[in-house]
Amino acid sequence: MPGVNPFRKGPRGAKGPAAGARPREESAPVPADPTALPPERTTGTPQGRGRTASLAAGADHGAVRGGRLIAGLTAIADRIIDTAPRIPVRDLATLRVQFPGLTPEELADELVEGARKATATVGAGIGAAAMLPVPPAMPYELAAEIIGVASVELKLIAELHEVYGLRPPGGRRQRAMATVTAWTEERGVEIADPASLNAALGGPMRRELRRQIMKRTLRNLPNLMPFLVGAAVGAAVNRRDTGKLAKKIRKDLRARQVPWDALPDAVRAGPPPRG
Repeated sequence: MPGVNPFRKGPRGAKGPAAGARPREESAPVPADPTALPPERTTGTPQGRGRTASLAAGADHGAVRGGRLIAGLTAIADRIIDTAPRIPVRDLATLRVQFPGLTPEELADELVEGARKATATVGAGIGAAAMLPVPPAMPYELAAEIIGVASVELKLIAELHEVYGLRPPGGRRQRAMATVTAWTEERGVEIADPASLNAALGGPMRRELRRQIMKRTLRNLPNLMPFLVGAAVGAAVNRRDTGKLAKKIRKDLRARQVPWDALPDAVRAGPPPRG
């Protein structure tokens, strides 16, 4: 019979393996050592070197992405700092003419409501334009929204300082940087502390500004949902956040408020508030 071990008749007619044939157990392949490591996990092998290289490449890629993120946040922070001095801020006299007969609290309420509407409009516009469900990095739409909302809120903070009689000292740029500090720290400007004003452009303040921008970025990610869902979410989120920021700023300023009657005539000029 054909095969590896053909059967033949023995001396007594019994069937068995042919002479010289190996038993099946001896001809079977030797099983692998169950305690041995797979080849790709053996150190020093090409597979091991390849895995180490891939891990190193992944770490390098993560570092590159982290560097790009910091660079993006720094670019937005620099843009906000450059934009702040060019934001038109109304002084107290102008505000009292435009909103005649209002008390300081009523005037502050009007300013906050106007700012909330403005930031809601910015969020709705960006949300309607965005079509990506999840942004891959730092999209231009989100950066534009952060800068637009920051501009509205910086204007609000500066004018709230006017309403509460706490205009920061210095020229236009110095006051703008103090307002950026207030926006970053979400509190009123310490006009009696020159050191806090001089540190507005220092390294620590820029780092805090990047952190604030990152917080806003994470909160505004839902604005990039497609279609009109992102527009609705963006409007609601911005309106809420601007209101929360204004509440913190007003609470801080109210504790140090200077009455209008105690301000110089040139600062408090305007019609008297309603009795």
